[in-house]
Amino acid sequence: MILEHADIRIDPAKAADFEAAILRGASTVIAMAKGFQGFKVNRSIESPGRYILMIYWDTLEDHTVGFRQSPAFAEWRSIVGPFFLQPPVVEHLELVGKSE
Repeated sequence: MILEHADIRIDPAKAADFEAAILRGASTVIAMAKGFQGFKVNRSIESPGRYILMIYWDTLEDHTVGFRQSPAFAEWRSIVGPFFLQPPVVEHLELVGKSE
């Protein structure tokens, strides 16, 4: 499993609208993508307007090719993109270990 980690910055004054949009977009658009396994969205306490979106994929290609190169990506960006102050910083991670 691959973890997509997206560091997103928005105007804190638009937080409520953004939170509704990101939850709607993730659950209705991204969730339909091949290889999607789940997502989490966290809001920073210390940095208003900073969010971390974590999406779990079966493979890296499920995200980078299957989703990013599909029409669904444009739909996703039309939902959340207007809130971005800058392009999100996106990285992909592999699990090394975890607690039980």
